[in-house]
Amino acid sequence: MAFPRLIFLLVLAIIPLCNAQGLKLGYYQKTCPGAEAIVQKTTSHYISRAPTLAAPLLRMHFHDCFVRGCDGSVLLNSTKNNPAEIDAFPNQSLRGFQVIEAAKSELEQKCPDVVSCADILALVARDAISLIKGPYWNVPLGRRDGKVSIMLEALFNLPPPFANITTLKAQFSSVGLNAKDLVVLSGGHTIGNSHCSSFTSRIYNFTGKGDTDPTMDANYVARLKSKCTSNNDVKTIVEMDPGSFKTFDGSYYSLVAKRRGLFQSDAALLDDNETKAYVKLQAMSHGSTFFKDFAESMEKMGRISVLTGKAGEIRKHCSFIN
Repeated sequence: MAFPRLIFLLVLAIIPLCNAQGLKLGYYQKTCPGAEAIVQKTTSHYISRAPTLAAPLLRMHFHDCFVRGCDGSVLLNSTKNNPAEIDAFPNQSLRGFQVIEAAKSELEQKCPDVVSCADILALVARDAISLIKGPYWNVPLGRRDGKVSIMLEALFNLPPPFANITTLKAQFSSVGLNAKDLVVLSGGHTIGNSHCSSFTSRIYNFTGKGDTDPTMDANYVARLKSKCTSNNDVKTIVEMDPGSFKTFDGSYYSLVAKRRGLFQSDAALLDDNETKAYVKLQAMSHGSTFFKDFAESMEKMGRISVLTGKAGEIRKHCSFIN
């Protein structure tokens, strides 16, 4: 695995770190009054009909910000000569792009060439979570849209579900996020589903000898095996937070504390003193500070390596550059 690790470090070296200058609340107040209300109304239209879209929309924002910063590059389609982020394996299960495009279409009719796709995605993620009674956070605006989207960068910069705590902390640190942000944002796994392929090695072939991950609760292993019938199951999906996967709450931490985290990256939170202490605190207090902490970390994440001023562009359509 040394070769991918080397590429990962090289890719990180060419991507700028946080630059949140130029973002501010109410950024479009004069140039496009009501822009945020239009995004909220569009998001509500979709979430009211399909609440389970909230999880993939949150994930889309996360995947955007971790590659080249929050610049809407995850929304760009691949071209003949350039495989884009959207086609990287971790992004192939993303959905909800129609929500972004619908909001963009509405905004282009009212204020052409003003509101960026990067800002729309940041707002949609916030509004979607708020609409399912999750936390609400401030979204300072003024991001510009990136013109570059490279599949390999997504492949090597997005934290994988099989990552250990050392890799996770390094990947979060590379974009200006700390260990607390890591354990807090992992709590986003309280909603949504996962394909079996993201974790079946833990229950069928952990060390290549047909064994299971010894850190996973045995009863949970048995339950997962009843749903994912083989290590090659790529079609079945399971709840990431069983019994509560539609509800944004602190139950995720109770599961992780009981060794029932679905991914290796969930279980890894128990391998570091700081992240383990946070898991235990939220598990014991039923997520007492989770909403507040999640809001703070999401606002911080939304500032990663943003393009502002005259950098980038304002796309007319979110799926391709002007």
